[in-house]
Amino acid sequence: MRFALSPVAARLASVFVLTTAMGSAHAAFELIGIGSLGGTSDLSGLTGTLENGNAANILGGMGSGLAWAGDNTFLALPDRGPNAAAYTGGAAVDNTTSYIARFNTISMNVTATPSAVPAGTLPYTVTPTLQSTTLLWSSTPLNYGSTAGLASGVPGINADGKYYFTGRSDGFVAGTSGNPNNARLDPESIRVSKDGKSVFVSDEYGPYVYQFDRSTGERIRSFTLPTNLAVTNQSAIGANEISGNTVGRVANKGMEGLAISPDGTKLYGIMQSSLLQDGGDTSAGKTNRIVEIDIATGNTKEYAVSNQIGTKGYNNSELVAINDHTLAFLPRDGKGLGDGTSAVIKQMWSIDLNGAADVTALSGDAALQGQLLAKTQLVDFVALLKAAGFADTQIPSKLEGLSFGADLVEGGTTYHTLLLANDNDFVPGVAGDNKFFMFRFTDADLLAKGVSGGLQMQSINAVPEPESYALALMGLGLIGLVRRRRA
Repeated sequence: MRFALSPVAARLASVFVLTTAMGSAHAAFELIGIGSLGGTSDLSGLTGTLENGNAANILGGMGSGLAWAGDNTFLALPDRGPNAAAYTGGAAVDNTTSYIARFNTISMNVTATPSAVPAGTLPYTVTPTLQSTTLLWSSTPLNYGSTAGLASGVPGINADGKYYFTGRSDGFVAGTSGNPNNARLDPESIRVSKDGKSVFVSDEYGPYVYQFDRSTGERIRSFTLPTNLAVTNQSAIGANEISGNTVGRVANKGMEGLAISPDGTKLYGIMQSSLLQDGGDTSAGKTNRIVEIDIATGNTKEYAVSNQIGTKGYNNSELVAINDHTLAFLPRDGKGLGDGTSAVIKQMWSIDLNGAADVTALSGDAALQGQLLAKTQLVDFVALLKAAGFADTQIPSKLEGLSFGADLVEGGTTYHTLLLANDNDFVPGVAGDNKFFMFRFTDADLLAKGVSGGLQMQSINAVPEPESYALALMGLGLIGLVRRRRA
C-alpha cells in the first residue's frame, strides 16, 4: 500500500520511506530496482518535424544527465537530439537537427514490490513518470546555422526576446567556440541550485556552463570558462573541427559531467576526453581536466585526473559530489545495447580534492602527470548488472546520467540511493527505453573504499512546480519516520 503525504509533509520530506519485512543481507552498492520510461512524445507541446523527419517533441536520450531535485523528483536531460540516422543533406551538419534543448522533470516512485530482472527479482519497483518538459532559451539573439541544402536553423517558435538553443551543429559564427551567443548547445549534465529555482547545464559544443531558470527555461547566466578549453576553428562537421585545431576540447567531447558541492557554492565540470593539447582522444591523452567554478565569483581552477583503467584510457560521462572534498566520475566504453557489442567498462571512481593542484597554467600530458588526483574504484556497474542476469550485450552502451537520490529507510536502516540512467540516442528500437537503475549503499560502504566523510547531499529548497511527493509504504503496520537528509 502506498501513501501520498500532505503537501506540507511532501515539501519537507527527503527520504523514500520504506518499512518492510524484507531483510536480505546488504551488499555494498547493491542493485535494488530498475525503472523504464517509454513513450514517443515529451510534454514540450512542440508540433511539426525536424530535418530528419522525427517529431519535434520526440522523447528520448533522457539519461545524458540526471539530477536530484528534492523529494522523489529528478530532472532528466537529453543531449543535442536525434542524429543517429542519416538524412538528405544531413552530412554537412553531422546529421544533427534543430531539436530544441530541454530538460524533463520526472517523479521517481519507489515501492517495496519485487520486480523481475533477467535472472530472479530485485526488492523494489521503480516507476518513473514524466511530469513536464522545459525548453531552454536566451532573451538575447543567438547565432543560428544556414547550411546550403538545409532549411534555416532558426526555430520556428522563436519570438522577440525568446531565442531557443538547438542541437544543430552549424549554429555558430567565426571565432572561439566559447561564444555564448552561439545557438548550438549539446547538453550533457544538469544540476539543481541550492534554492531549487534554477539549474546548471554543461555542454560539449563550447564547452559551456549555463544557468537557467528552472520554471521558465530562460538562460540567466553564462560562466566564463578557461580559454584553454575552447577551439578557435569551428566546423559543423566534428572530424573537421578536430583536425583544424591543436588546442581545446575534442569535438563532441567537451564538458560531459557536472557536479555541485553539497553547500551549493561550487560547480565541477569534467571533460569527456583529454584536451587536444594534452593528447586528445588518442592513446597519448591519458589525463582529463576538471574545472572548478565558484558560483558567486565565477573564478575557476583546473584539476587533472587519469583516464586510465589498466593500460587503456576511457572517456568520462558524469561527475557527482559525494561530499565537500570528494567527487566521483563515470568512465565507460561505448559498448553494449545500442552498439551491438558487449559492454566491458562502466564504472564509478572517487577522487579526493584535498591538496589538489591547480593545473590551469599547465599544458600537455607530461606536465599533468605529476599533478593527478588520487582515484579509487567504487562501483563496477557491468559486474552488478551481469550478476542480476543482464547479458553484456543487453547492458546499455551509453550509461551516462548519474545522481544520488533521497535516502531509503528499510527496517530501521537508512541507505543512500544512487541512480544511473542511459542515453538511448532517441532510437529505443535499437538502444532500448530510457532506463533508471537504482542502487543502495551506506557511509560504511564508502569508508570501506577509502572515502571519508560519508555522503553529504545538497539540501535543495522545495519549489511548487513541479509538484513532488515523497513516498511512504506500510509494512507490518508501521510507517517509518520521515526525516530530512543531512546537509
